[in-house]
Amino acid sequence: MSGAKPVTIGQGYSTIAIIPETEGSWALPLLHERINSFENPITKAAAQLKLVCENLPTRPISLWDAEYGCASFVKQTADIAADKLMRVRSNRLLYSAPPVYGGHGRPRIHGDKFKLNDSTTWWIPDQKLEVIDSKMGRMSIHLWCNLHFQQSSQHSMNLIQIQRLDELGQPKTKPLWLVWVGIEMSPLSELWRLYFRRFAIDHWYRFAKQRLHWTLPNLSTPEQCERWSDLLPLMTWELWSARDFVTDNPLPWQKPKPKLSPGRVAQAMGEVFAAGHQLRLPNPVESLLDGQKVKLALVEFVIQPSKKAPQNPKNKRNNLLNSPIFNFGV
Repeated sequence: MSGAKPVTIGQGYSTIAIIPETEGSWALPLLHERINSFENPITKAAAQLKLVCENLPTRPISLWDAEYGCASFVKQTADIAADKLMRVRSNRLLYSAPPVYGGHGRPRIHGDKFKLNDSTTWWIPDQKLEVIDSKMGRMSIHLWCNLHFQQSSQHSMNLIQIQRLDELGQPKTKPLWLVWVGIEMSPLSELWRLYFRRFAIDHWYRFAKQRLHWTLPNLSTPEQCERWSDLLPLMTWELWSARDFVTDNPLPWQKPKPKLSPGRVAQAMGEVFAAGHQLRLPNPVESLLDGQKVKLALVEFVIQPSKKAPQNPKNKRNNLLNSPIFNFGV
């Protein structure tokens, strides 16, 4: 089977979110929608990005996983006012810009081949950088400019290779390949770290399943799944708005935290409910987008039906109301 992915039964969802901080696990969903039978992840993501960017005050930097690092996505998002930083698979084939037309025959569309998994096809990078990172150690970053996919020759990209090195300067792991598509690229010393903020949305999916009980109800129809899934972004934004109003309430085995994660805010929400009539929370979207460069991340997720035995609906309701998200640690 292609990609060694097993067949799963479930509803596919596509989520685009703001990453509001340079550290931490906060991801704030803007659109969290089901991928229906007439759509695919590429077209859904392009439509979501276009809708979000039409309502943002500044041009965002969007971060994408390898599924979106393809010519189809580049072409579908070419007219959207957003810079894109995408991971590409290590077996991709790119091309340089074609040489100047010599006046004979058909003008060339592609230049030289650049195979990511064949170093003999690489040429001298346009920029090199070596840094010592406090978390990942010695890092080597290479940049090649003006490449393109075979099916999107009109859309130029910059290719970035990120490689971890050992103490002797030899590759320690497989390289990470990224492509940049946008107007003005950030300095390479900052850009290579930016992509790792995309993983905050993976933390949000885990939080949605484990703490917000996204996959707990045994719902019967896609419409019911959509209504239940619509609550997840609302709950996340409520927690984000309340993070400055709650006091950390760690469990006996947890250490105190100066900056609260979504789970720790949910754990302390009983304080907000107890004094809710005295609080007036600010508009979280306006305060977040005010004069800031917005970072977006998107992920596709398949919500699978529960394999647990059917329960009595009355007992299921009681179990859900007694769960931590509704008790909030009270």
